[in-house]
Amino acid sequence: MSLFRKLFKKESKSDSTRPDKNHDERSKYMPDIHTPADERFTKNFILNGGKFLYAVNLEELKENFDDILLENDWYEQTAFCFDEHLEDTFKGYNLEFTQKKDASFFLTTCESLIADNGSILVSSHQLKELKLQEFPKSMVVFATTSQIVNNIGEGLRLIKNRNKGNIPSNITTIKHFETDEEEKDFMSYGSSTKNLYLLLLEDL
Repeated sequence: MSLFRKLFKKESKSDSTRPDKNHDERSKYMPDIHTPADERFTKNFILNGGKFLYAVNLEELKENFDDILLENDWYEQTAFCFDEHLEDTFKGYNLEFTQKKDASFFLTTCESLIADNGSILVSSHQLKELKLQEFPKSMVVFATTSQIVNNIGEGLRLIKNRNKGNIPSNITTIKHFETDEEEKDFMSYGSSTKNLYLLLLEDL
């Protein structure tokens, strides 16, 4: 059964009102800390204002991408993209792929999806050496369900394990939402507000 199928079912009243000894310390809108990582990420990402589109296969993924273009009137517009594989995957939409910063949106992959705060971990593999502020405000991120991790520490370990001897630079988290100064951590400084779409493909 798909990991995310359960997310489209209405939450029962008993689930939403279950007592929690840490209730006073956590917002009532935040997912329970004991829920699976995929569900925590999805809820946190949506609570942060991100737009989440889930697909079980490549055909659905392309349909979701088409919906994004239609919603934003991005047909025959420019897409900032460094990834030739993504350009090949999403060809056929009359998009002009470019590396000009004034493009309509930024199309990219990511390193990991962080369940604890709904953020997206990226590095120079996706950003090169540019800062997030230098990219278009609108971003479309392609990821798979296997990239969901519990926290930033797990995401950093995956980067280290995948890139032994050649760790990428410019590692940061994309947080399209504004954070209060006291809530910022060392991974979120330099972030800027983004209009962010996540195209998530089931691969587990």
